[in-house]
Amino acid sequence: MSNTTHKILLVEDDQNFGDVLRSYLEMHDYAVTLATDGVQGIEAFKKSPYDLCIFDVMMPKKDGFTLAKEVRERNQEVPIIFLTAKTMKEDVLHGFKLGADDYIPKPFNSEELLYRIQAILKRSTKQPDPKDDQKEFLFGEYHFNYPLRILTYNGTTDQQDENQWKLSPKEAELLRLFCKYLNDVMPRSEALTKIWNEDNYFTARSMDVFVTKLRKYLSKDPNIEIANIHGNGFRLLIKDKNS
Repeated sequence: MSNTTHKILLVEDDQNFGDVLRSYLEMHDYAVTLATDGVQGIEAFKKSPYDLCIFDVMMPKKDGFTLAKEVRERNQEVPIIFLTAKTMKEDVLHGFKLGADDYIPKPFNSEELLYRIQAILKRSTKQPDPKDDQKEFLFGEYHFNYPLRILTYNGTTDQQDENQWKLSPKEAELLRLFCKYLNDVMPRSEALTKIWNEDNYFTARSMDVFVTKLRKYLSKDPNIEIANIHGNGFRLLIKDKNS
């Protein structure tokens, strides 16, 4: 079974050991990014989505526990495996409290690690969301044709210029993601990695500009709101007309 779609972030301060482990995982068709300290690790995580993270605990600049905490603030779902020479019960419990999926003491058998990775990925792989294949969306007084990138208010053909918009590619991608999360929180980090391919200050500011544009398009319906969820993302809300 090919694992070419599975991307792993490996953060290990021992360069030689990290290179060996990366090569071993790449031999089994995983795409591996190696960082050698926690600071590099969180920067790599911000720039690209990963299917699984493997963190050494004892590292310079930022230890594995701190790194895992920062990753969990951005993504609650990605599986995390800790590698450590420390086997104290308190450390193991602390790792699991931070949301670790597994904890492997060094030295370990590489084949055992491989089987654990396969088991975790099998558990964490979600069924395809039918909304990912959805092409048209109805919400409030709007109709959105994603393939054509056309947003129409109230389904009218009169005053075409005032009630229909041809969206830019990024506007269309962002609105589609809003529709997928309708009335739920759309994580900012997910939008940035999926649409801008990078989560940083500059892409976040760019996204804010596009959110403002979508708010302008949707302003004709008073029951629609794109709300800021501080520290998390946004919500496309459809208010109850009767409330």
